[in-house]
Amino acid sequence: MENNNQQDNDITVSAKAEQSVLGSILIDNDTIIEISNILSMDDFNYDAHKTIYKAMLELYTSSKPIDFLTLTNAIKNSVNIEEVGGYEYISKLPSMPDYSSNAVHYAKIVKEKSTLRKLVKASQDIINTAKSGKSVENVLDEAEHTIFNISQEKTKSTLHHIKDVLTDTYSVIEQNYKNKGSMTGITTGFIDLNHITNGWQKTDLILVAARPATGKTAFALNLAHNASKDGKKVAVFSLEMSETQLAQRILSAESKVELKKLKTGELEEEDWQKLINAISVMTKYPIYINDTAGINLLEIRSECRKLKMQKGLDMIVIDYLQLMESEVRTESRQQEISKISRGLKILAKELGCPIIALSQLSRAPEQRTNHRPMLSDLRESGAIEQDADIVMFLYRDEIYNPDTDKKNVTEVILAKHRSGEIGTVELAWHGKYQLFLSLETY
Repeated sequence: MENNNQQDNDITVSAKAEQSVLGSILIDNDTIIEISNILSMDDFNYDAHKTIYKAMLELYTSSKPIDFLTLTNAIKNSVNIEEVGGYEYISKLPSMPDYSSNAVHYAKIVKEKSTLRKLVKASQDIINTAKSGKSVENVLDEAEHTIFNISQEKTKSTLHHIKDVLTDTYSVIEQNYKNKGSMTGITTGFIDLNHITNGWQKTDLILVAARPATGKTAFALNLAHNASKDGKKVAVFSLEMSETQLAQRILSAESKVELKKLKTGELEEEDWQKLINAISVMTKYPIYINDTAGINLLEIRSECRKLKMQKGLDMIVIDYLQLMESEVRTESRQQEISKISRGLKILAKELGCPIIALSQLSRAPEQRTNHRPMLSDLRESGAIEQDADIVMFLYRDEIYNPDTDKKNVTEVILAKHRSGEIGTVELAWHGKYQLFLSLETY
């Protein structure tokens, strides 16, 4: 262990910081509580320090004191004491920190050095991948994935004892009790839809499907608009409309100036003031738009990772699923869509934010007496239905029944809800403004 006492020449290593962390724990056992939230065993560079820290954690979790005697005995149960520097080395650890109160500071240095080593290894891995013959797109994806995980300092999920899971679950329930009546997810902007969904939950894949001209793009933009008004950062990927077309729709909904007027330029004097006021408000909304036609999953993943690192990201909207390109062509478009939907679910989990994806429906509803969509109507469905946590259909009766008494009413049919109830919510539809409203506020 003599190398540990020498001044480190490698900027990715600090023997002094590692020794100070271990010494601080020996001086004050309670410091391990904070340190264990910062460091894992693998954050230590030296094998001896990994072994010592592991023994300390085992003593701590067994509610035993961590001192010279208990620590050396615990180490001897797994390795020869000389492998960690011997009794003399361990006895000197408490003298290493300048102050035990600086334990968290030392731990952060160890963590920073660990991150640097991971980046060095990632760089080497990226070079090897680049030389492997893989496509540039795949090399970029793997590189971004590696760097993103390091930047997020992710802890990979492992098996957890039910006792620990229940402790965390109880804390969540307790917090929900304190905040009862408030949502746990991102607001939909609609009272009844919030009630049935409890808001859009992190990691959820939400599918919105409808026949053409039912307003699914407008609905998705309303959801993005409503979330952004609540301060949530939203990424919108439009594979069909340009960013100008999307902005016109959102602006129409915000300003209450008819979309037709924005398209034709037939504006009246009062409309200009409404637009100026709306633009002034909307520039503060954290909505980010990408209108690349034929964008694929790798590109969406890359854009979202960058946005999350640079600005933060709370929700993703994709319009629409069937227009996404597959990175690898297969004989079956259904297989490609299945791979895309599975990839979106994985992305939602990776980024910790809900993804709302629009989808086409088959023509089956047109051929039935009851034209309301069903799960079996999902075009190129199969895996789409399985991957989605929520499947919603939009239906307007007046499209099929002109004499209906439900004029300007859209039914939002929750046909699948993995974590809650299913049912139907009715919303008012202001077509000229591309705006949905709760019936109570219509």
